[in-house]
Amino acid sequence: MPTYSYKCANCGYEFDQYQSFTDDSLTVCPNCGEPQLRKVFNSIGVTFNGSGFYHNDSGSGSTAPAAAPKTEKADKAPKPEKKAEPKKSDSGSAAS
Repeated sequence: MPTYSYKCANCGYEFDQYQSFTDDSLTVCPNCGEPQLRKVFNSIGVTFNGSGFYHNDSGSGSTAPAAAPKTEKADKAPKPEKKAEPKKSDSGSAAS
């Protein structure tokens, strides 16, 4: 069963309540008796942390390899090698 957080808008009393999905929301504050009770909603209910979860998982069953941490060597791209120019032949100094 989920736990819901409630807060009274009248007196500020806060508490948590176990309720079924089908139960009606509470409306009357148990502290002051006024009908100013509201559910408190948080921005996120579940987080998946750890090495087995990826931010790009789409549930398709694919597994992505873990990204390797960047190092100084990985940041520097290798320089392209210069190709040796072909040697020119000495055609003018040939003896006949």
